[in-house]
Amino acid sequence: MRVFLSVLWFGCQALGCSRGLFAEGGMDEAHLNKQREALMKDLRRDIRDEQVLRVMEKVPRHEFVPTRMVPRSYENKPLSIGEDQTISQPYIVAYMTQALKLTGTEKVLEIGTGSGYQAAVLAELAREVYSIEIVAVLSNRARFVLDKLGYQNVQLKVGDGFDGWPENAPFDAVIVTAAPDEIPPPLIAQLKEGGRLVIPVGCGFSQSLETYVKKNGKLTQIDQLPVRFVPMTGKAQTK
Repeated sequence: MRVFLSVLWFGCQALGCSRGLFAEGGMDEAHLNKQREALMKDLRRDIRDEQVLRVMEKVPRHEFVPTRMVPRSYENKPLSIGEDQTISQPYIVAYMTQALKLTGTEKVLEIGTGSGYQAAVLAELAREVYSIEIVAVLSNRARFVLDKLGYQNVQLKVGDGFDGWPENAPFDAVIVTAAPDEIPPPLIAQLKEGGRLVIPVGCGFSQSLETYVKKNGKLTQIDQLPVRFVPMTGKAQTK
């Protein structure tokens, strides 16, 4: 089993996001396509959901990174996007999305909008996406890119993800992109019966990415993967 370093929960460099093709770094469409093909070959080693693979190939990751990082857009690793933060690793995005088992009818809650990349992937596979980001500048940058790409089924909110989004609950699925020490109770309460939760849990180097199904009002764990995420901030650090 792989161990992945994933630093999520972040956003795109404002107006430094990609603007189609980039002269800087000598990048062109053919080169980006070649990189994307290599990434997809790597993802297919472990990701089996063909719908998720289709979306990972479709969503333009280079649009969510600053211009200077475009030459590395399709590397299978987190990349710097400013604000001392990163865009998430494609494998982790694909793994978490696959774990939700979306069919196209779901209302999904995402905790940690960041760059908006994960939200875009979810938007291709779910009916509605509600995404919360605690840092306003990151949420604003994500909104800029998502609007540019035409994603109309993603609702963004600036706030503490620990509390979830009660006014739009319940949710068919919940995905969290930063690690609390324990699962926030509001997220459990806002998850529908039979719904899935994917969340990194733990601190420091002792973390696991865990998948749960809600049965009889309680969470039943069905999968886990060793990872390292940044800690969830806000109320999660005071509990």
